[in-house]
Amino acid sequence: MLTRELAIVEYRGGRALPDRLSRKQHAGYLAYAERMLAIYRNGAGRTRRELHRGVQAALADEPDCPARRIGAFCKLLDDASRYDRDTRGHAAKLRREVFRRAAAFHPLVVSADRMFEHEEAKVKAEIAAKLNATWDEIDARLFADVIEFHRLRDFEGYADAAALLARYNLAQTQAALFDAEEMTVWAAEDFKTILRYAKLARLMHTIRRADDGRYVLRFDGPASVLRETRRYGAAMARFLPALLACRNWRMHALLRSAGRNWKNRLELTSEDGLTSHLPPPEEFDSSVEEAFARRWGAEPRDGWTLERETEILHRGQQVFVPDFVFAHADGRRVPLEIVGFWTPEYIEAKLKTLALFAGEPILLAVAEMLTKSTDRSAPIAWPEGTIFFKTGLKVKEVLERLAAPR
Repeated sequence: MLTRELAIVEYRGGRALPDRLSRKQHAGYLAYAERMLAIYRNGAGRTRRELHRGVQAALADEPDCPARRIGAFCKLLDDASRYDRDTRGHAAKLRREVFRRAAAFHPLVVSADRMFEHEEAKVKAEIAAKLNATWDEIDARLFADVIEFHRLRDFEGYADAAALLARYNLAQTQAALFDAEEMTVWAAEDFKTILRYAKLARLMHTIRRADDGRYVLRFDGPASVLRETRRYGAAMARFLPALLACRNWRMHALLRSAGRNWKNRLELTSEDGLTSHLPPPEEFDSSVEEAFARRWGAEPRDGWTLERETEILHRGQQVFVPDFVFAHADGRRVPLEIVGFWTPEYIEAKLKTLALFAGEPILLAVAEMLTKSTDRSAPIAWPEGTIFFKTGLKVKEVLERLAAPR
């Protein structure tokens, strides 16, 4: 992730346009990215400063490359690297010892003469001999606690040059969100994934359903919170890759311009071409859900059509996304939740959620292994009408329950 100092955003006509490298306009950057990756892939043992200078040299002949873009590439490459760091103070101790011994020969010169008799190379060799090491070994450790002199251990890297450029485009958009006052997402699919990552990021949000059936999620931005704005901004930036991995959404963020009284809008959709390094969400959370959806099929049964995670139930900040929703031709909608996990914490949390939404017509299906309490001593008070199954949920039992008065 980039820092605010490395963000490049153009403001035009009330719109915020984060820096983005396109194949058409920036075709040469694919070759630059290959060179930058090669510098890091072959850079084990080199210092961070040497690697950064290599990146600067790789981009030196590109006229359309501001310094912040170079810095951004260095940051992204460093993020995919592991460096050796002196965490126990060995470098500081070594420096004190070397400087103490060298002080007696001050000043050092490259070539001795009548006024200055102490040659740098000879003094270094003498100090190295007393410390039982070569000067190259000492030099490599002397400033190991300074970030510029951390030495590259290994480089996890990116799959290819295109992946590095894609991460750059994403990172610049993330950095732009540091100045967001608010962000709104209109979502038509993958609600559960969007909400899961929003909650993991601890983003303050509200939810409502629009007239067109989509859900509108409004997030407070880092520019609107009073404390820990840097941490909250990083949390919002981390949420973006998760959103990009989802389908069929639109996002609008209102950005505050530094030192200016007006605001600019940042707009994105799932079709804008930004890619995420996170995998797309799994269509099903378990094999039980997948098997049931396959048995049900795409066609209606007794007037009921099966929909996957198309409903969000919420009470204030408490949100519940059922696994499926049965939609009837007459307009009725019945959520279905399948419980197939067995941990005390999971069962306890699920029961609390179901109690909170007791007023909803939720159809519950539970694996028979869960019919006992979490300590296996007393039965769990599952809601009335719960369907219990052994290895798989049967369509016939579900249709019978749907036909029963509710």
